[in-house]
Amino acid sequence: MKKYLLPENGSFYKANLHCHTVCSDGRRTPEEIKEMYKSHGYSVVAYTDHNVMLDHSDLADEDFLPLLSYEIDVTEPDFVTDRARKTCHLCFISLEPENLQVCWHRSGKHLYRGAVEHKDEVKFDENQPDYERYYSAAGVNDMIKKAREGGFFVTYNHPTWSQETYPEYTAYKGMNAMEIVNGSCLKMGFEDYNPRVYDDLLITGHRIYCVATDDNHNRHPDTSPHSDSFVGATMIKADKLEYRTITKALEDGNFYATMGPEINALWFEDGEVHIECSDAVSVTMNTAVRAALAAYPNDSGKLNSAVFKIKPEYGYVRFTVTDAVGKHACTNAYFTDELFCEN
Repeated sequence: MKKYLLPENGSFYKANLHCHTVCSDGRRTPEEIKEMYKSHGYSVVAYTDHNVMLDHSDLADEDFLPLLSYEIDVTEPDFVTDRARKTCHLCFISLEPENLQVCWHRSGKHLYRGAVEHKDEVKFDENQPDYERYYSAAGVNDMIKKAREGGFFVTYNHPTWSQETYPEYTAYKGMNAMEIVNGSCLKMGFEDYNPRVYDDLLITGHRIYCVATDDNHNRHPDTSPHSDSFVGATMIKADKLEYRTITKALEDGNFYATMGPEINALWFEDGEVHIECSDAVSVTMNTAVRAALAAYPNDSGKLNSAVFKIKPEYGYVRFTVTDAVGKHACTNAYFTDELFCEN
């Protein structure tokens, strides 16, 4: 029986799930972000300004969907040298367009730059006490728990820039996804293409997805090689560009992460995974064990599809499409106990 790992029907909607504006430390207005991203084929932007969740639903039109969201952070105490301090950043993307901000402190003590001016616009549960943040696994996990209970899709962001390593990020529980690509950090010179981190999380029992984002602040012109827009995108497969339809597709993992290459189809049938893609120089499969496979172009010089034999003992499989200029498209991980399940 054929199991579609990306839905057979629907359309792909190009999304940036990590974005900053003048409402925190970005350089563009929400309106400018809409226009520039629409002009590059994006249909969805999660406005994740730092620590402040603002309603930009007025920007929605038939071709553009803003998602209610914000980025939250917690950092080691300041007795550690600033540049060496470990920090954890998470994006909370609201699954419903009317959710309330969680982990809020009425003083606004976590707000900075443009976010300060928007403190009074934050909608939160006034029956809840002020939330105090603590940099520890328990502290981060409590924020994740409150976000999930509050109806948010949680992503773990730019581990390399954050100075976090295996002991920190594998202790976090309950994230929906991690950033396998963070465009802003890559443009700064950090190694925030993170397939190894994704495998670390998967191998240690985290059944989570991977996304590619810009984390754009737009401190450089769009034409500059330093520009942090249009670097990473999450391609969401859904029936229509409607708020709950898009966020339900996120919850269900109906998307892939890309820096440019396209994945057109992905399915499992008779013990094999089939992938169809744009022109590639390789398609690789990685697993939870010491097993990997790779497909390369034939004599025609073109590679637009590949088939991989899957074994139950692989634990999970994930696939990477690489194009001629070294850009990647990454699938989510698919677990063999689910692939081989009869139901």
